[in-house]
Amino acid sequence: MTRLDSFARPGAWRRRLLLGGWLFSAGVICARAGQVQVIEGADWRALAESQHTKDKEIAAARGSILDRDGTPLAVSRESYKVSVAPRELTDRDAASAALRSALGLSARKGRQLTAPNRKWSVVPGRYPPTVREALGDIRGIYLAREMERFSPHGDLARGVVGTVIDEDGQGGVEQTYDDLLRGTPGREVVARDNVGAPIPGETYVAQAPQTGGQVTLTLDLDLQEIARQALQDAVDKSKARGGDVLVTDPGTGEVLAAVSIVDGRTTGLGVINTPYEPGSTLKPFTVAAELKYHVASLTDVVDVGDGTWTVARRTLHDAEHETGLITVADALRISSNVGIAKSAQGLTPGQQYENLRDFGFGAPTGIEIPGEASGVLRRPDKWTAQSPASLAIGYEISVTPLQMAMAYGALANGGLLMEPHLVKEVRDPKGNVIQHFEPRVVRRVVTPTMAKDISRVLVNVVDDGTGTRAQLGTFDVAGKSGTSRAYADGGYTRGHYASFVGFFPAEAPQLVVYVRLDQPQGPSYYGGTVAAPVTRATMEAALAARRTPLDRARLLRSVRPTVPTPSSPTPSVTFAARSLDAPAGEPSGPDLGTGSGDPGVGTAAERVALPDVAGLPLRVAARRLHALGLRVEERGYGEIVGTSPHAGTYVAPGDTVRLRIRGRSDG
Repeated sequence: MTRLDSFARPGAWRRRLLLGGWLFSAGVICARAGQVQVIEGADWRALAESQHTKDKEIAAARGSILDRDGTPLAVSRESYKVSVAPRELTDRDAASAALRSALGLSARKGRQLTAPNRKWSVVPGRYPPTVREALGDIRGIYLAREMERFSPHGDLARGVVGTVIDEDGQGGVEQTYDDLLRGTPGREVVARDNVGAPIPGETYVAQAPQTGGQVTLTLDLDLQEIARQALQDAVDKSKARGGDVLVTDPGTGEVLAAVSIVDGRTTGLGVINTPYEPGSTLKPFTVAAELKYHVASLTDVVDVGDGTWTVARRTLHDAEHETGLITVADALRISSNVGIAKSAQGLTPGQQYENLRDFGFGAPTGIEIPGEASGVLRRPDKWTAQSPASLAIGYEISVTPLQMAMAYGALANGGLLMEPHLVKEVRDPKGNVIQHFEPRVVRRVVTPTMAKDISRVLVNVVDDGTGTRAQLGTFDVAGKSGTSRAYADGGYTRGHYASFVGFFPAEAPQLVVYVRLDQPQGPSYYGGTVAAPVTRATMEAALAARRTPLDRARLLRSVRPTVPTPSSPTPSVTFAARSLDAPAGEPSGPDLGTGSGDPGVGTAAERVALPDVAGLPLRVAARRLHALGLRVEERGYGEIVGTSPHAGTYVAPGDTVRLRIRGRSDG
């Protein structure tokens, strides 16, 4: 048989064609397999791994913000959001029971969350890390870890601290130190089954998160609470729109308390971002210019006439109706507009402007938080004929409370303008100190003698002038009241700003207390009437606190001398608390003596029964205890279950009360 015959045999060519097809297909398959395994192998392995595992970011804990004593003002805490996929549950009754036990849910709610007709259920609220142990291994229950910002003391220091929105610091210290506080996120790998659901217990941490750094402020939490309560009481009593209290250390420039209330909220920071015309509180700096440039002395005489004076077609009026000749010191004591403006006539515009700039007006102070306003102090070439007289009595200029407090601090500390500080120390995530703020002198504005002379006049303002409601019976207080018209929309409104700035003890000042009330209502809207009592209440409560920034040894040397009557021995007393809402007319404040008793431990007559604060919010409980002159310590966050010592125990002003707190979920 020939080859042609063989090829032509029926079916032979089909077998050869089929064999060729098989060989070609096998070649294609082998080539593709080689391509997949060798050339594309890495890509396919990555795809397979991504289907069975998933990378997730682990949120880092934001660093803490603390007060000067290490008390947390803002911390991050771990919480969990709980969700349920009912159709993935293997034992629905057991899952419902676990949810009820771990989350404190009702039986009805547990059944509702695990009902088979639902694809996905989200449990309301956020829960503590303990739920991870109870629910983390149950198939069909999903836990989402979150880091939430928490303020243990509510909005007490919210304006200073700021807030965190979508993990970004907004306002205050949170914004200034956002990069330091936010930390570094970690990474975890989660194993998933064939339908993409996480496999319980199959989670691996590839990189642990790193907590952010830490910022310690100069704020004193007790003083912050004291200032907040005193201001709130004054706002309520005067029906003011709001107000500000600022407490500083004149020797260091440290801000010890900063509270602003606007329309019932304390989240703002008017002490640095709301300038206003100060009115009479600026008069001491006009007198300082007169002394510095030898234009007048405190004993020089000025004629106030009948209490009115027209200058550049503007008529000035005095609230106090002194007439005739008075000294410059008396003009400041009774806050005479005519007397101060007339005595300042010898100042040139350049001298007047330079003096106010030297005291820090018209320029930002450089404090460490955003939003500071610089106020307005126009250059002399933009003044009108009325400007010198207006500036002398605190008009045609706007200042912030912080600028005013620092300027009074310069009078208190012997003539040195200090740079204000709100941040005491900054630490990196490893705990190393990377920034420590020391007191810094900006400039000398007046001589120590001039500062002391003006301070003595300001003591007379409190003793026998417009600031008598700021008196402390035990100590000399120096201060000045001010009342100015509120300015808005290009003109003056019918409202007023009532303010008072004081420092004590006058001979060796340790605190400057600034108070401003925004548009108090009623006939008594003057600074000496409504603002001075807030200064007094703040000082009194500061004296009652046990762990106060005050130097008690120095205070003992600053006690106002008293002359005992023959029938009564010289008193031997200790620091005593005063109620924050004691009548403003009472002449005596916290008393000091040199007896052998421990300062801060009251006599038996001063002791009071410790109230029951169980179940109260932390801020309310602390406020009640502070009002009794007690020091408050707390550990943890949550529900107050008692105190140590227990309620009903007799304690003395200055004693420390520890709040016993049981942690609980916010959910």
